[in-house]
Amino acid sequence: MAAAATPGPAPDPHGGPTPGGGAAPSARSLQGLSPELTARLPQLLEAMRSVGTGLELHNTLDRICETAAQLADARYAALGVVDEDGKGLSDFVYYGVDEATASLIGRLPDGQRGLLGALIHQPEPVLLADLTADPRSYGFPPHHPPMRSFLGVPVRVQEEIFGNLYLAEKRGGREFSVHDRDMVRVLATEAGIAIGNARLYDAAKQRERWIDGSVAVTTALLSGGDAEDALQVVAEQARRLSGSAAGIVSLPADEGGLEIVAVSSEHASGLLGAVVPPESRAVAELLDGKAVFVDDAATDPRLITDLSRDYGPMMMLPLQSGGRVLGGLVTPRARGARPFTESERTLATQFASQAALALMMAEAQRDRERLAVYEDRDRIARDLHDLVIQRLFATGMMLESAQRKSVVPEVQDGVSKAVDELDVTIQEIRTAIFALQQGPAEAPSSLRTRMLREINMAAVPLGFTPSYRFTGPVDAVVGEMTGKNLIAALREALSNAFRHAGASRIEVVVDAGVTLPDGRQGVRLTVSDDGVGIPEGGRRSGLKNLKRRAQSLGGDSWHGPGIGEDGRGTTLVWQAAC
Repeated sequence: MAAAATPGPAPDPHGGPTPGGGAAPSARSLQGLSPELTARLPQLLEAMRSVGTGLELHNTLDRICETAAQLADARYAALGVVDEDGKGLSDFVYYGVDEATASLIGRLPDGQRGLLGALIHQPEPVLLADLTADPRSYGFPPHHPPMRSFLGVPVRVQEEIFGNLYLAEKRGGREFSVHDRDMVRVLATEAGIAIGNARLYDAAKQRERWIDGSVAVTTALLSGGDAEDALQVVAEQARRLSGSAAGIVSLPADEGGLEIVAVSSEHASGLLGAVVPPESRAVAELLDGKAVFVDDAATDPRLITDLSRDYGPMMMLPLQSGGRVLGGLVTPRARGARPFTESERTLATQFASQAALALMMAEAQRDRERLAVYEDRDRIARDLHDLVIQRLFATGMMLESAQRKSVVPEVQDGVSKAVDELDVTIQEIRTAIFALQQGPAEAPSSLRTRMLREINMAAVPLGFTPSYRFTGPVDAVVGEMTGKNLIAALREALSNAFRHAGASRIEVVVDAGVTLPDGRQGVRLTVSDDGVGIPEGGRRSGLKNLKRRAQSLGGDSWHGPGIGEDGRGTTLVWQAAC
């Protein structure tokens, strides 16, 4: 066994020239080399040139390992990257171990123990003839190839320890020499410079990607498209940019907590629509405008739902702008994945702020567009009420005057029908006015809309569309329970008219301005047809059911003559308290 070797000829106390100084420090470190090292100088210079080629960080680390192994004639090489807190390894790049063997070995070293951990806390060159005999050695995991001779050299970037370069198993069963150590120390100096440049390049490219992602999100949100599609873009971009297993956007739920409204993941089932309860400390912090960073989502006590059990490192970022928290952006990585770096956390937080600002701008834009639509609808409603209806009233009065002056019965009947049609037209226009005056929250699924859907559906089996008229603010005054039963009553009445009445004409009237016998405001549904009417002794179960529904809501139901000649047909009346 050999202890750590004595320092070589390099004057630097760390065993190499100060990185960042370019070729001059490296040249000074070559002064006073032995003849053996001088003979290997061309090989060293070629190795330094190879290490400095390219800017992509991970490729640079791979190249350093391969070049160091060739320079020292080692069978295996690895470069362990020290994590930000300096207590373990955040990355481990290796050379000489094939993928099949690496798969059998399993998890990469974390630097928390053994010889690798010791080199993190004491970053000095180490030269060993048999690493298994060193008291700091922890042993090898199953399927690990045997290793005896060992050479470890720290790699510094800008005076800070970036990691350690490890070489093992010099070919031919030999031991690493002091000359090997000195050569690798010089190479490590050049590697530090190359790594520093690669990290700067990687950081610049990373910032560029996050900026492009923010632009894509802003464009999607302000393009005037569907809000759900825009939120999906936020989730997809966050997942892609952060290298996460999923991108999740959540908004405040009505019952408290956060509801997941957009998910980008290969396994999104069960996530969309789920609500994370307000009892979760992470949710409370998020809604308070604080970013939450989790090392292991499966075990963190702040996360109390089963949704996090499949994830490891996680960022939970508030979508916050102008002091207002709109929701949350969550980017979890898989179990066992590397944690998020400080740079990734900063960029992701900035991305979330930009997305929140774009959300607010998009919301304001949609509000302006909706306001313009409602203003236009109000104008149309006023014009219909003040102009069209008044003219129709005037026309009706003129026709009634002409009717009184005429002595021809046929003319009187024709004018009377025209006046009746004008009355129906006025009621239909009033219905349209009420529809135009509905608020934004009522329009998509209003009671009026649902009843019109029933009428239009009935037109298919009937072969014609029933005429209809709405009186009063139906959507504004009729409650949810009464509305559901009102639709059921309409469906039953239309079904009876199709199956039993053989009607050719059906009229539907919904009046929301009814006063019930007990003085309460009510709604009345009247469905009239010109069919065969209700036969004596026929089944009355449907009518009894309608009456029971109405009475349970403080109303009543009855039937009478229809709208055919001599009262042929049936008129069904159903009314209930609003």
